[in-house]
Amino acid sequence: MKTRNHYLDVLFGVSIGDALGVPVEFKSRKDIAQKPVTDMIGYGTYNLPPGTFSDDSSLTFCLAEGLIQEFDLNNVGQNFVNWYNQNYWTPYGKVFDIGNTTREAINRLSKNIRLDLAGSFDEESNGNGSLMRILPLVFHIRDKPIKERFEITKQVSSLTHAHIRSVIACFYYLEFAKQIIEGKNKFEIYLNLQIEITDFLNKESINTSEISLFNRLLTKKVYEFNESIIYSSGYVLHTLEASIWCLMTTSNYKEATLKAVNLGEDTDTTGAVTGGLAGLLYGFDSIPKTWLNQLARKNDIIDLSERLKNKFNTKHSTH
Repeated sequence: MKTRNHYLDVLFGVSIGDALGVPVEFKSRKDIAQKPVTDMIGYGTYNLPPGTFSDDSSLTFCLAEGLIQEFDLNNVGQNFVNWYNQNYWTPYGKVFDIGNTTREAINRLSKNIRLDLAGSFDEESNGNGSLMRILPLVFHIRDKPIKERFEITKQVSSLTHAHIRSVIACFYYLEFAKQIIEGKNKFEIYLNLQIEITDFLNKESINTSEISLFNRLLTKKVYEFNESIIYSSGYVLHTLEASIWCLMTTSNYKEATLKAVNLGEDTDTTGAVTGGLAGLLYGFDSIPKTWLNQLARKNDIIDLSERLKNKFNTKHSTH
């Protein structure tokens, strides 16, 4: 059996899902249904070529770069600033998409504000901007105790999104990813997390009204829900639920990411967040070659994954 490269799985899983969604971002589900996305296309919303990734992937790569050095939140924050101000890790040397909460946080980071105060604590600032970029963190935290995994996730989310709701969403997502890497079945993982995450959050005395917002994932079988009650806006909880739903109701990378994009609205992020887990679950080799060949900066992303692998493979052998 070929050794799986989870670093490639994550970076390409996220960026291909993202690029699939970029051309139809902000289109309604109803409009997309008239002409569903069935392949990597270009132009559309931003008039950019096929294979263009957005801020979702750029900030994912910025986080990955920050993990290759000795992990330091300052480095990660500085990478975000360099992306926004100097076009670092952009597909073609220009930032073309950024959420308001992320923009405001990066502006604060560029003024050297205390890192734990950079992200917004406001309940209205629970967009999906930290969830979309968080996945590489799984490599740094996967061997740590659950409390430490939660605390580090909180720190990294809080660079832009500091509200507990965004933190819990990132935590759930990374715990799902961790168990995929451990080789567990997705339905087994789903049930495990219902117990483990609920127990942990209760033990940490997290606000019960915040925990209850995650009830569809933590107490119900979201994968049995009809598409009509799966939402795909830029709200962090919508993105998380939609991504888990797409992963659970499909059987390969292509199906999962196309299903995500065809939900409409925040298509690039639903595509990226679904794609990250689908990449881990099905592997880099499951991503259609024609999509990979169109992706901007493909060789740079391969290089980044090699550097991540060199950093973390001293600690792990991958499945």
